[in-house]
Amino acid sequence: MTFVVTDNCIACKYTDCVSVCPVDCFYEGENMLVIDPVECIDCGVCEPECPADAIRADTEAGMEEWVVFNEKYSKIWPVITEAKDPLPSAEQMDGQDGKLETHFSEKPAVEAA
Repeated sequence: MTFVVTDNCIACKYTDCVSVCPVDCFYEGENMLVIDPVECIDCGVCEPECPADAIRADTEAGMEEWVVFNEKYSKIWPVITEAKDPLPSAEQMDGQDGKLETHFSEKPAVEAA
């Protein structure tokens, strides 16, 4: 079993989950996070920390595509190990449907200078 980040993280990018992860398996895109399903140790401490309820166990129905998605982007985005402020759109975008099609960015997070 592993945990994955789903589309409700898009345009929110809360990072509460990052600060509790004991193995640093979160990776940061421009407007969402993903979990490396290979690095994840299945401890589950991240799931209840997500204010957007975007983290799910891969054993839930329909999560197969999210495992593939998380694995793909964890290989190309930088690791994130410390919590940051959510995106300014977080409260407005939390819970909106169709964010993968309308708001997802494949770009990695931009490092602060």
